[in-house]
Amino acid sequence: MADKQTPLLTDPTGRQHHLVNDSTIIGRALDSDIVITSKRISREHAQIRREGWRVFLEDLGSTNGTYLNNERILEPMQLRDGDQIQVGDVLFTFHDPDVTYQDTPLPELEIDVLAGVVRVNRQLVSLAPKEFSLLAYLYERKGEVCSKDDIGVAVWPEYQEGVYDYQIENLMRRLRAKLEPESGEPQLLLTVRGRGYKLVLYD
Repeated sequence: MADKQTPLLTDPTGRQHHLVNDSTIIGRALDSDIVITSKRISREHAQIRREGWRVFLEDLGSTNGTYLNNERILEPMQLRDGDQIQVGDVLFTFHDPDVTYQDTPLPELEIDVLAGVVRVNRQLVSLAPKEFSLLAYLYERKGEVCSKDDIGVAVWPEYQEGVYDYQIENLMRRLRAKLEPESGEPQLLLTVRGRGYKLVLYD
């Protein structure tokens, strides 16, 4: 029996699939726990595993892949409340009733500087080259105040005579618009009046 604290998936029709077992198989086979009758679905396509309070999504070697938040997964991934799981043409939403909500949720920022990949709340974010350069510079110095002069040299090395404050401010405004839930009330990219900017990351 499912209780109010059982993690679950909802499908596009609004039907709820409670994850009551340690393992839930999604596939085309009729003995799957969640059956999807589509030729794009493998017989045993994906598995959702519960390990204590944690829940993991794993692809079972399917032909067309399993996607988490629009990215194909290559290894088991821990699920979080609100995650989007795509199996073939069907999009499920994962719900964790036991999650603790904050009145003002803090944005979760992930940066892979070498790969040029940025995610906010596990969603890919597309940045222009200068936006990424600014973010990478602040990320390498996270928690430190970076002056506009230093930012100008780092982000615009091709400008030997320097850059204007308004160029840095405009770039920061565009970056905040892409990363911050409320760009007018930044939580990640903070202004330190009279000194510059700093990037703050939350655990």
